[in-house]
Amino acid sequence: MRYRDQLPHLDSDRPFVADGGLETTLIFHRGIELPCFAAFDLLKDDAGREELRTYFEPYVAIARELGVGMLLDTATWRANPDWGHELGYSLAQLEEANRRAVALAEEIRDAAEDDRTPIVINGVVGPRGDGYNPSDLMSVETAEGYHALQIQTFATSAADMVTAVTMTYAEEAIGVVRAARDVRMPVAVSFTVETDGRLPSGQSLREAVQEVDAETDGSAVYFMINCAHPTHFADVLVEDGGWRDRIRGLRANASAKSHAELDESEELDEGDPTALGAEHRALRERLPAITVLGGCCGTDHRHVAAVSGAWSD
Repeated sequence: MRYRDQLPHLDSDRPFVADGGLETTLIFHRGIELPCFAAFDLLKDDAGREELRTYFEPYVAIARELGVGMLLDTATWRANPDWGHELGYSLAQLEEANRRAVALAEEIRDAAEDDRTPIVINGVVGPRGDGYNPSDLMSVETAEGYHALQIQTFATSAADMVTAVTMTYAEEAIGVVRAARDVRMPVAVSFTVETDGRLPSGQSLREAVQEVDAETDGSAVYFMINCAHPTHFADVLVEDGGWRDRIRGLRANASAKSHAELDESEELDEGDPTALGAEHRALRERLPAITVLGGCCGTDHRHVAAVSGAWSD
């Protein structure tokens, strides 16, 4: 079923499940080499596509067990022109990789979806540069043009929506939202924050959300936080205001380490799934509009099950 015109997780009384840390799971648990941290490169052959299919299986099972929907991401966080060029992809090959990612998500949905577990296919748009340390910052206009190619590909596919994931500064996020709006594609924005709760650009989370909304006429369907531990952003959520109601998704890291520490680490910090669930549950009063719960770096199905279960208790 296609959900682009009416996203079911926006009206659900229970959050939809998302997956965890795709790349860290593949690298540290499955022993798969991912040049440039690019999971989309696995889509080039049957063996790689099967690895991705296997990766998503436990998350589908969690959603079905809980009787909730699932936000099914495409493995395309790095599938943009700059990172594609690093891996030797032409623009045509990159477009095909994005289409293959959606096709795989369609196959997973066709096999697993039922009335209790609707599955929304989410086209993932990643940052042009480093998701931890922004450099060569783009203007809004440059960002809009840069991300338009990938978003147009999703708009002409079976993807139901797109999400800009691990955004580090407002201008890039605004560009993504405008590019999606131009092709009438529902779009969400997920910001990452440092240990002080601010974006890597130094801007506050509240200001970033408000700026994106102001510059796009509130076109984003919602905002999320990803690639940060709950202890990094819990305090900033004390700030009252309508901006908090715009945050409808959490995909936290397993580790409480900073981005810099994680970047230098050669071992995976898996944290404590049970504690991560409790830390999420403590945020419920501050984030009553949460629509999506998943994980990011270092998390796997154990963490997502703990978070989803704790939030529902």
